[in-house]
Amino acid sequence: MRTRIVAAAMLLAAAPAAAQTVAIEGGTVYTAAGAPIRGGTVLIQDGRISAVGAGIAIPAGAVRIDARGKWVTPGLFESSTNLGLVEVGGVQETNDFRMQDTDRVAAGFNVADGLNPRSMVIPVTRIAGVTTAVSRPTGGLIAGQGVLLDLDGSRVETMLIRNPAGMWASIGENARDAGHGARGGIIMRLREVLEDAKAYGRNPASYDRGESRELSVSRLDLQALQPVLAGRLPLVVEAHRAADIQEAIRVAREYGLKLIISGGTEGWMVAQDLAAAHVPVIVKVLNNLPASYEALGARYENAALLRRAGVQVAITSGETFKAYNIRQEAGNAVAYGLPWEEAFRAVTLYPAQIWGVADRYGSLEPGKVANVVVWDGDPLELLTRVEHVFIRGREIPLVSRETQLRDRYRHLDDSRAYRQ
Repeated sequence: MRTRIVAAAMLLAAAPAAAQTVAIEGGTVYTAAGAPIRGGTVLIQDGRISAVGAGIAIPAGAVRIDARGKWVTPGLFESSTNLGLVEVGGVQETNDFRMQDTDRVAAGFNVADGLNPRSMVIPVTRIAGVTTAVSRPTGGLIAGQGVLLDLDGSRVETMLIRNPAGMWASIGENARDAGHGARGGIIMRLREVLEDAKAYGRNPASYDRGESRELSVSRLDLQALQPVLAGRLPLVVEAHRAADIQEAIRVAREYGLKLIISGGTEGWMVAQDLAAAHVPVIVKVLNNLPASYEALGARYENAALLRRAGVQVAITSGETFKAYNIRQEAGNAVAYGLPWEEAFRAVTLYPAQIWGVADRYGSLEPGKVANVVVWDGDPLELLTRVEHVFIRGREIPLVSRETQLRDRYRHLDDSRAYRQ
């Protein structure tokens, strides 16, 4: 009997996220892969998109959602958050996105091991139309491994799309300790770590027997860097100053690394270098003031200028508690020269391409994961509201801790004890 129960539980766990058939019909469908489809239908079956277009036959028994007058889009894709890793910024006990008191190299640290699928911040984000996000480590020269996840589920393993999604590093001002206060020292230390990882990769057995030279980082760090050196796992380098971005490109070329620039505040100054090296940039748009000496060239037009030069750009809010601001970022990019279609793809299709999951995410096409949002207007406009959110074909209740708090005090009842 117990065997049958376990087997049934395993089957349930392996089932599609949502087996129900749903037809979102009559709206203007912005697929991110082609021209808008007016009066279109998105058909969802078994957690996937089975058809997109006009005049699609709807199976009997399908749940029908009237989207006439609405916009239907892929779920938004946030490329730089600490979702699931922090609950209260000021309470260190709830912060799990960085390792404290390390030697500034934590390549073996994987945030998936501490990710909380029940984080109160996740519903706040997904009901704003963000269905997929990168959750990453922060701090030090090499912060560790981040993950890509869908924002629905009660177990980490069912939420993960890619683990790890990348190795995060920094060569800017926030990594100065690793270089003993000098930028050249940061790069020297980064090269030392990469050289040690190469030496380990050539003969790990020799290292385990204690027959190799002394290496400067731990065995787990060395192991974690092997996919980076092989070019299978991207090295995501936070760099803002133009010279730092160029240095990151040089190091990546030297070691054959797959590089992604995060931040890239002065990226527009070296856009031709980035385009020539085919290095994508995850950029925050709402920066036009020099927050530090490495960002003196901050300007709102950064995303537009990068894209115009041929650089692949993903727009990020750079936030966790306000990751829903990603569409404000994209809207501002439009205001400062990025075509609307490009800004829309920079929060849907382009991040899916950058993270290597465009075969399943980023657009509304048959066969892709059914992460779909219905809006009452242009999603890049601040006052537009979300009306429906689907993640892996399951409709997400538009409820979060914030909406519950709002509703609790919307209509005060003097006879009720509100401390309950």
